Amino acid sequence: MLVTDFTFHLPAELIARHPPEKRDGSRLMLLDRSSKAVTEGLFSNLQEYLRPGDLLVLNDTRVIPARLFGEKRTGGRVELFLLQRVSGCDDCWECLVKPAKRLYDGQEVQLPAGMVATALSRSASGNWQVRFSGNEPFSLWLEREGHMPLPPYLQREDRLEDRERYQTVVAREPGAVAAPTAGLHFTHELLNRLAVHGVETAFLTLHTGLGTFQPVRVAHVEDHQIHTERYSIPPETAEAVARTKAAGGRVIAVGTTSARTLEYTAQRYGEVTAGSGEADIFIYPGYRFMVVDALITNFHLPESTLLMLVSAFAGQEFVLEAYRDAVSRKFRFYSYGDAMFIS
Repeated sequence: MLVTDFTFHLPAELIARHPPEKRDGSRLMLLDRSSKAVTEGLFSNLQEYLRPGDLLVLNDTRVIPARLFGEKRTGGRVELFLLQRVSGCDDCWECLVKPAKRLYDGQEVQLPAGMVATALSRSASGNWQVRFSGNEPFSLWLEREGHMPLPPYLQREDRLEDRERYQTVVAREPGAVAAPTAGLHFTHELLNRLAVHGVETAFLTLHTGLGTFQPVRVAHVEDHQIHTERYSIPPETAEAVARTKAAGGRVIAVGTTSARTLEYTAQRYGEVTAGSGEADIFIYPGYRFMVVDALITNFHLPESTLLMLVSAFAGQEFVLEAYRDAVSRKFRFYSYGDAMFIS
């Protein structure tokens, strides 16, 4: 299977570089896998497309302001991008560093407000392990001084609005360096309306990693090495999934992150199981879904692993045809763009 089989033409003006005025104000493309029908609605009317007894599973990860800017004591600007904590070392993180080649073991980078980043060593992946020290806890400093890690395809620096809008309203577990963007459309009011409608809500955590943005650099899909992401499923969510399945309701994954987490645990344990670990599932056409009955997702990049997952769920030709339709209807694409509901 060729990576180029998952390409489509997207005019640059359809990339949503800023969030919509209202979270739930986006358009919603509706795909019916059985009839192959494609219709259009509004995300704010989501309750019209869900049924009493359905279960929405949302990712409650919280995006950390992972981009940091400083200067070496010898001069020269340095950008640090936090990837994940280093186990066994307080305030140590694995980081992408730009420019990485000009850094050496023990070198210090001066960050704003008295924080110092000290390069410790290169990891096996080639990234730097960095220790942060200052006059206050690094976690407090980070929330105030860090920059939100907007996807590179937005082609702009973060703004004050991104502190709130590149974060879901259910975000509570810090650790992601990319937002679970399907969840950005939800408001507390919409979730309350869905509850009144008889739709149950459950949560899991998948800390979205930088691999979400990384292009597939091989020719054949099967040769791609998927990145790992930390996940956690609480017992009440595993129970809700089992209860919904037993009652004949639909398990609706909000975003590819929720879908990957549910399918990873089901594939590994035979059912959705409470616990935590590292998920490394790569879903592309040919995969048989064990848990997810419907999917809410945004419009993804050409040749991306996320587009491959959606194609596995709804059918490659059907999805690419819908994407071409979305382009002709001028839907907004990517993180701050419009949404799709596949049932």
